[in-house]
Amino acid sequence: MKKVFTLMLVLALALSMIACAAKAPEAAPAAADKVYKVAMVCDSSISDGGWGAACYNAMITAAEAHGWETMYTDNIDVADYVSSIESYCSLGYDMIFLPGNQYSDATKEVAANYPNVMFAVLNGNDQLPTANICSILPNADQIGYLAGGLAGLMTKSNTLGFIGGMELDTTKAKLAGFEKAAKYVNPDANINVLSAYAGSFGDTAKGMELATSMIAEGADVFFGDASAVDSGARQAIDNANGSGEIKVFDIGQPADILGQNPCVICSVVTDNAGMLGLCMDDVQAGTFGNKVVYGTLENGCLSAGKINTDLVPEDVQKAYLAFVESVTKGEFK
Repeated sequence: MKKVFTLMLVLALALSMIACAAKAPEAAPAAADKVYKVAMVCDSSISDGGWGAACYNAMITAAEAHGWETMYTDNIDVADYVSSIESYCSLGYDMIFLPGNQYSDATKEVAANYPNVMFAVLNGNDQLPTANICSILPNADQIGYLAGGLAGLMTKSNTLGFIGGMELDTTKAKLAGFEKAAKYVNPDANINVLSAYAGSFGDTAKGMELATSMIAEGADVFFGDASAVDSGARQAIDNANGSGEIKVFDIGQPADILGQNPCVICSVVTDNAGMLGLCMDDVQAGTFGNKVVYGTLENGCLSAGKINTDLVPEDVQKAYLAFVESVTKGEFK
């Protein structure tokens, strides 16, 4: 009987070892130890205090939350878009982050040759996505509304200034929303919006030139969609205000830049990190591509930043916050 028991025990242990061996691959998949990598390719500077800096910081924030490694190349020329993107593909990066619609053509060209690399294009249009390309698209209309609502309430001259980098669809939508909202909140003012495109996102001097010209024409509230060009515009505004009373204002984007320049009264804040994080989730889950990740007031990836209470009167603050609420509820669109 003792021999039978011993034999049964040995057999049970052997079966247990076989079962554990069979389960081992499922319990410890090789992919569990993978360290993902993301790189950003950008034609502006990550230290421009505007678009480039905000997008870089968004990548860092999203990567830290997901445990990804990061790298970047900035200040590149249009002619170098393709080669810069390809370099990271060759180095085995899992995802390339392109912060602007201007990279769409280069992205499509490279993506076709690297089907295992994922590409996230910020402000990419809704026709761009493929199996390995995703568009990250903040609501350009709502961005324009948030800036235009405050500009329309703050203007004394009834002349506003808008400076774009390049004549992109998203930039044109922001301009249209800016003008529409300004006229809505101040219907009796006969609002006039001066607009111009710098033809660049990195030409600070051009931003100063355009803003100076618009100030001469009476513009007293500005909004821009041009990265480092916006920084130049703010320098011109600060120069115009001098050391006296601040009478010409600026509204920033996509980060909250209150305090960066004396003229800033508020910012339209886009949570690019939140949207980029959703793309990283999809990469890790194997579900990336063939869709657009939208950022709106409704899902919290778009918001109005802090208001400069020293420059914006209390009644204007209340009126503006009420307007933002109406946009969030879809009452103004």
